Amino acid sequence: MPIPNFSEFTIRRNTNSKSFQRGESYYEADAVITVIQRGNVLQAKVEGHETVPYRVNLSFNSEGLTSVHCSCAYNSDGWCKHIVATMLVCLRQPETIQERPTLERLLDRLDHTQTQRLLQDLVAQYPKLIEAIDRHVSLMSNPVSQQPIAQPVRLITVDPKPLRDEVRQILRDGSRSLAEGYEEDPISDELLSLVQTAVNFSERGDGNNAIAILEAITSTCAENWDDVAEYGVENDEIVWELNDAWCEAILTAELSEEEKVDVQVNLEAWQDEWNADFGLAFEALRQGWDYPPLVQVLQGNLNEMREWEALAPDYAESLALIRLKILEREERYQEYLYLAEASGQTQQHLTMLVRLGRAEEAIAIAQMQMDTAEIAFALAKILAEKGLLPQALDIAQTGLDLPGHCQYQLGIWTSDLAEALGNRESALFARQTTFQIKPSFFDYQKIADLAGEDWENVKTNLLRIIHTASGWDTASAKVDIYLYEGLIEDAIAVVSELSSYHTELIHRVMKAATTHNPDWVITNACRRAESIMDAGKAENYSEAIEWLKKARAAYLDSGRKADWSSYRAKLIEIHARKRKLMGMFKERGME
Repeated sequence: MPIPNFSEFTIRRNTNSKSFQRGESYYEADAVITVIQRGNVLQAKVEGHETVPYRVNLSFNSEGLTSVHCSCAYNSDGWCKHIVATMLVCLRQPETIQERPTLERLLDRLDHTQTQRLLQDLVAQYPKLIEAIDRHVSLMSNPVSQQPIAQPVRLITVDPKPLRDEVRQILRDGSRSLAEGYEEDPISDELLSLVQTAVNFSERGDGNNAIAILEAITSTCAENWDDVAEYGVENDEIVWELNDAWCEAILTAELSEEEKVDVQVNLEAWQDEWNADFGLAFEALRQGWDYPPLVQVLQGNLNEMREWEALAPDYAESLALIRLKILEREERYQEYLYLAEASGQTQQHLTMLVRLGRAEEAIAIAQMQMDTAEIAFALAKILAEKGLLPQALDIAQTGLDLPGHCQYQLGIWTSDLAEALGNRESALFARQTTFQIKPSFFDYQKIADLAGEDWENVKTNLLRIIHTASGWDTASAKVDIYLYEGLIEDAIAVVSELSSYHTELIHRVMKAATTHNPDWVITNACRRAESIMDAGKAENYSEAIEWLKKARAAYLDSGRKADWSSYRAKLIEIHARKRKLMGMFKERGME
C-alpha cells in the first residue's frame, strides 16, 4: 500500500532547502540501503557519516503520514536528509520497497511452543529484552477491570520492581555508551517510552496504576541520574514529560487525603534530590477537581476562573490543557467548553464547538477572539474536516494576516484549498505569502502555474523577493531559481563565497557557468582545490580533485587546453611528494 496523499511537495513542505538538497544527493548516491514495508510502517536504513546506518521509520494511515523519525541527531528545521532520501525512494522507486509481513502476521504463523522458543532465542541474543518483557507481562497479566472512566480503578496491579530494574539498566547502558564516545542521546527515547506507559493508563481512566509507574520511574531516575550526569546529560526533557504525566495521573486517580500527602512528600524529595521542578504536579495535588474557582467555572460561572488566571503560575496553561484532555475523554463537553473559554484556550474552545456541530457559533467567536495564525489554522482544518470548505478558506485567509509561527504551513494549506475550490486568485495570493516567508523553487513554479497570463509581472516581484532574501537556507532556492531563469551571474554571486559545506550547490553553478563564465569557474575551483592540497590532509584529496575537474572542464570548453596542461604540471611539481594525491592526478578526467 503506497503512502496516501504523498508527493514531492509533501517532502519540500516539511523540510528546508538544504536538507532537501542533501537528501536528494543521498538518494542519487544510493545511500538508502533498504526500505521495508510492514503494513502501515516503512523502515529504511540509510548510510551516513557513522559506521552504523541511520534508521528511518515512517508510519501512515489512509489520510497520509502520521509520524516520521530518524535515529540521527538532527534537530533543526523540518525533516533531516536521511528522511528526505528515504521518501524520495518511496516516491521515485516504489518498486524497490520490500513488502514484508507485519509482526501480527508473523506471530500468527507460530503456535504457543514456537512463540515461547522464539522469545527465548531473542532474549538469549538480546539480554536487555528480558526486562521489557518482564514489565509488559506484569502489566498484561493483571488487566485493568473494565469499569466506566468516571469510576477510576483503585486496585494497584502494576509491579514496580521490573520498571525500576529497567530504568537502572537504561541509565547504565547510557552511561556506558557515553563513556565510549557515543554522541547521540542514548536514554531519552527509552525513558520517555516508559513515561508513555503511565500516560496510557491515565488515558484509560486508571490514574492509580499510572502513579505507581511514575513513582518507579521518578524515584529510580533521581537515585541513579549521576551515572549519566557526569557526561553532561541534562534531565530537562524527561522531567518536563514526567511533570505532565504526574499531573494527568493525579487528576485521573482516586486518591485519599493520606495518599495525596504521600505523593507530595515523595515528589518533594525527588525534586530536591534530582534538582527537578514538579510544580505542575504539586498544583494538581493542591487543586484537584474541588478547587472552588474551578468548580464555579465548570458550572458556567466563568468570572471565578478569570480572577484566578490573573495570578496564575507559568504552568497554568499546561494544567488547563491537561484538564481539557481529561474532560474530553470523559465526554464532559459542556464543562470542556466552559473551562476552555475561562482559561483563554481559544483554539480548543473554537475547535470543540465545530466538533459539536456549532460551527456558526465558533466562526462568530473567532471574528472577535482569533488572534494568532495557529488558532486560525486549527479552526480552518476542523471546518474543512466537517466539509465546510468555503468557511475554512475564509478563516485560513484571515490567519495569514495574524502573527504566529505557522504562516508557511498555513499558506501552503490555504493555497491548496483555494485551488481545489477553483479560487485561483486566493490560491495565488496564499502561495505568494509562503514564498515571502520561505522561498523555494517548488513554490516558484507553482506560482507560475497559478499566475497564468500575469506571470511576467508576478515573476518580477518574486525575483525581487529572492534577491533580498537572507538566511542560511535560502542559497539553494536562489540557485534553483536563477539557473532556471538563466541568470547565471546571479547564481555565481550566491555561491562564490560559500564554504565547501555547500559543495553540491557550488558544483551545480560551476556546471552551468562553464561556458558562460569559465574564468570564474577556474578561479573559484582552483582556489578551493589549492586550499585543500596545501593543507596536506590526505583524506580530503578526493574533494580537491573534484574541484580541479571543474577547472579542467572550464579550461577545455574555453579552448585553453594548453593553459590547463601547464597548470596541472605546476601542481604536480609543487605536490610531487604527496603520493595519494599524485595517484589521483593520473586517474581518468585529470589528464
